[in-house]
Parts: sequence; C-alpha cells; structure tokens
Amino acid sequence: MRGFTMILVIYSHVCVFCFKEYFIAFNDVLFLLRLPCFFMISGWLFFKATRAWDHSTVKQVLSNKFMVQIVPTFIFLALHERANFFHQLGAFKGGYWFTFGLFVFFCLYILSSLLFRRSRHRDWWMLLTAVVISMSASWYDMHYRAVSPHIGWGREFLGFIGFVTWRYYLFFFIGTLVKRHFEKFLEWTNRREVFFIVIILFALTASLPRTDYWPWVYTRFALSGIFGMVMVFTFFRYFASWFTKERTLGRSLQYVGTRTLDIYLLHFFFLPESLLLYNRQLLAYNSKWVEIGVVMGEALVVLACCLVVSYILRLSPFLAKYLFGVKQKSVVEKPQ
Repeated sequence: MRGFTMILVIYSHVCVFCFKEYFIAFNDVLFLLRLPCFFMISGWLFFKATRAWDHSTVKQVLSNKFMVQIVPTFIFLALHERANFFHQLGAFKGGYWFTFGLFVFFCLYILSSLLFRRSRHRDWWMLLTAVVISMSASWYDMHYRAVSPHIGWGREFLGFIGFVTWRYYLFFFIGTLVKRHFEKFLEWTNRREVFFIVIILFALTASLPRTDYWPWVYTRFALSGIFGMVMVFTFFRYFASWFTKERTLGRSLQYVGTRTLDIYLLHFFFLPESLLLYNRQLLAYNSKWVEIGVVMGEALVVLACCLVVSYILRLSPFLAKYLFGVKQKSVVEKPQ
C-alpha cells in the first residue's frame, strides 16, 4: 500500500510540475486519497501498544525521527533549491513539506498522548484534538489572506512549522487508532458490503461540487480522505494474493514501499520540465485514458531513476545515514 501511494505521489507531481495541469488524468480525484493514505500508513507504523511515553522514550524517539525526517529534508532542500533555500522555508518547503510535517505529527501525537494519558476516554479526547487541529489548519489555509496581516511575525512562524498542512494530522491519528483497534477494524472491513458502501461513499464525496464555503470544503476533504484510505487499505487486504513476494507486482510494490523516503527526496530532481512543451498535444486527445498512460509512463521512468540513484547512494554508509536516515548496523567482534 505504501509503494502504491508513493507512485501516486510521483504521478500527481508529473501532472502538476511537468504538465502544469491539476485536473488531467484524474489527478484531482486521486489527490483526495493519496496523502490521507500516506499519513494513515505513517500513523499505523508509528503506533506501538507497548510503548510508554516517559522522558527517555520521548527523547529517543524524537531524536531518531529527527535524523530520519528533518536532516535529510533540509539537505535535499538545500541541494535542490541552492540559492533559493531560505525562500523555501515556508509551509511547503519547496515540495519537501511531507517529511517535515510528519515529524511535527509525531510531536503532536506524543504531546496529545501525554496530555490524556490518565483519561479513561483517551482515544476520544485524542480524536477530538486531531479534529480540532485539522479543522483549524484548514480554516487558516482558506482564510490566510484575510488573517495574515493581523498576526505579524506569527505568519512567518506558522509558515515555517507548516500549520496549513496540519489538516492532514487527522489521517495520521486515524492510522494510530486503526492500529490500536486493529482486530475490530478487520472485523468491520471484512464484510464485503462495507467495502462496496465505502467505495460508493468515496465516489459520492469526490463528486461533490467545489465551493468556497469552508465547512463544505472541509467536510469534503475529511470524508473523502477517510473513505479513500479505508477503500485502498481494504482493497489491498481483499486482493492480498496479488501482492505477495511470489508475484512480480507484489515484489515491485513492496520494494518501492521500502524506499519511499529515498524516492520522495530524490524524485524532484527527475521531474522533466520539458514536458510542458507537450501540454497542448496531450490535452488535444481529450481522453483521460491517454492522459493516464502518458502520466503513469513518465511517473514510472522517474521512479526507476530514483531507485537506481538510491541504490548507488546507499552503497556509502555515510550517505545512507545522512541522506536517508539509514541506521548503521553495529558490528560485534567474535572472540578468536
């Protein structure tokens, strides 16, 4: 699922950065589920039921995550932007906001866990906190022009911490919630009628008209994200036999899933701006299937380039550590 979602990220960036078109190749529909899926997976992987958030654990987890999420992000941002580095420290960090935002979500989750650790209704309070954070960030994103002149230096601070991207924290927390109550989640989604209902609900939500009315915008954003990530998650479970290591498709997606950080950090270097020259030719076909074929073909080429460069860079333990946060394996000497 993570490998599939990473391919969708490249797919979307080919549409937006290469062809400068947001609505081609169903990108506007895939946009509704790809980031919610990614953050759900991140939350699912982050949660550990046996973990107690004491001082030493918090320090260890955040220091490790800092080396994996923050250090590589700013190294690649500096390499990609060079002279414009300091101008790209706003909310979206020149495209490198995801890893920075994920580190912030780790902090928000830990803080929320500590705040409600003594409550018998901890899950509900943490969910409410996630909803409030998500709604606040969404509201600020929509009303930025009206609000920013009144908050002074706070505008720069909120930009640096990527506050507008915190609307995705809801999906990260839902990922941790699913992991905590995984047996119940499986019991619920094992029903085929639930799967088809979720597909229908996602389709209906995605087809809702766009407006500038904030409650409507946020409702569409939240519901389509939730239905979309449940739909994708359940799809990979129902058809798990297609994606085993014994099948080429399964091995490929699993390998991409183990290299998502590398691919995310590298793929901006391989997005060809020259494709903009063919924008009109592509749109002239007036066919979504042609658009999908062209965009997916280019996305797979970019993916292949990233995997090759990732493999080469990982040959150096030093580069693997500081560029991709790979932990160094300790070597234990055997007695003679």
